[in-house]
Amino acid sequence: MSEILLGQSYFLRFDPKLWQVMQPYPPLGSLYAASYLRAHEYEVTFFDAMLAESEEEWGEAVDKARPHYAVLYEDNFNYLSKMCLLRMRQAAFIMIRMAKERGCTVILCGADATDHTQEYLERGADYVLLGEGEETLVELLDKLSGRSEMGLENILGLAYKQIGSLEQEDTNQQTPIIHNQRRPDIKDLDALPFPAWDLIDIDRYRRIWLKRHGYFSMNMVTTRGCPFHCNWCAKPIWGQRYHSRSPENVAAEMKWLKENYAPDHIWFCDDILGLKPGWLPGFADVVQAQNCKIPFKCLSRADLLTREGEVDALQRAGVQTVWMGAESGSQKILDAMDKGTRVEQIRESTLRLHRAGIRVGYFLQFGYPGETREDIEKTIQLMRDGDPDDIGISVSYPMPGTKFFQAVREQLGEKQNWQDSNDLAMLYHGEFSTDFYRKLHGVVHKEFRARKAWQGLKHTRRLREAARLGYNLLTLPIARKQLDSLASTRQESLAIPHMDHKSAATPTPQDER
Repeated sequence: MSEILLGQSYFLRFDPKLWQVMQPYPPLGSLYAASYLRAHEYEVTFFDAMLAESEEEWGEAVDKARPHYAVLYEDNFNYLSKMCLLRMRQAAFIMIRMAKERGCTVILCGADATDHTQEYLERGADYVLLGEGEETLVELLDKLSGRSEMGLENILGLAYKQIGSLEQEDTNQQTPIIHNQRRPDIKDLDALPFPAWDLIDIDRYRRIWLKRHGYFSMNMVTTRGCPFHCNWCAKPIWGQRYHSRSPENVAAEMKWLKENYAPDHIWFCDDILGLKPGWLPGFADVVQAQNCKIPFKCLSRADLLTREGEVDALQRAGVQTVWMGAESGSQKILDAMDKGTRVEQIRESTLRLHRAGIRVGYFLQFGYPGETREDIEKTIQLMRDGDPDDIGISVSYPMPGTKFFQAVREQLGEKQNWQDSNDLAMLYHGEFSTDFYRKLHGVVHKEFRARKAWQGLKHTRRLREAARLGYNLLTLPIARKQLDSLASTRQESLAIPHMDHKSAATPTPQDER
């Protein structure tokens, strides 16, 4: 019998696009919670939904562990958890029900639970941790297990049903919910224990990576939060706050991973790596001194990469690929997003990275309010000119708590989240229809793949590259004509409320869509 069963509700199997890509990473935020619980002398059993087939495996894990407490602690470093995909929310509701049927006290932590606390509690959760959860979780468990006499009302960052309220007699009303004051963030991140990697079947992940990609990648994080102001970026966990680990602490974890698990590659899943001036050069120095270099990919911003010494430091530290939230090739749209970057900075930072032999990825976003066909073509031209090594495309996605969400809120229908990451539905009334943006997604990818196939053919003359080039060149004109036809059928025209855009003096990083 286990005291605590800790898991999460993101199932890679339920996201067809990413299941096909098959680049699985364990739930890092959940593993941090597990190690924090262990540091406070709690026995933890772990359920890893990432590679599970269905919620039934969670039920089997509950039956086997027979825990007092079932904790769904979402990986807050996974941008897909922040997007609150409907299929994963459904999985969480099923897992709550399964745990309650087996007599567990159920505790939730995550972006969606923080944003939709009432719904999760009504679905059977006993407690929801608001925002960053480690300290709140330990205090709650201390209270429930009898280690502490602290009252529930004194536990910061906690939400739960009000017991014995007169309003509960009216069955037509929702149960009143107590929302305690939010808890301050953990500032000394170096004091946190490393994630509890021993709870994960590392060999299974290794086999998948080697079979599908020929190398083994693991994930790390150097920061929590983001201080910038992209008005479409949801921040239910840390808000605008930002805290960073020291370069020495990060390098120590890399050395430990290298010695114990020997990964071939690291994904730094921070919203932005090395935001603080001087952090990246210091990190590169420590990595070289400790001989713990592991090739990695990370996210950064165009404006930060133009700072003196940044690209050189990334190269010295071992970077292979830098992804940028380029978003748009139209300065008008970047300004409307409060992005705080300029198109010229995207071009310059791309050039600097390529000159240093570093691969570049662009995240591109279409469908933001006010974006015209001309703006879209500017973004496609940015892709042509910058010639990134990879691209990721999305349509603007209104998430609770953002200025963008508030601006289009009255246009949102019953569906306010995507079913999975390949949904690409327009959830509000944009310039064009959902069909247009889905076709645009395909058109841009076809052109990108054709360009890459041509470059590959020039260097390798492989039959595979020739086939890719031929296919994309033949189908691209047809797809373009279909896109033009869809563009002529506009979305129902509804006024988009004016957004009071802030000054872009402070730059704005974003997550890895």
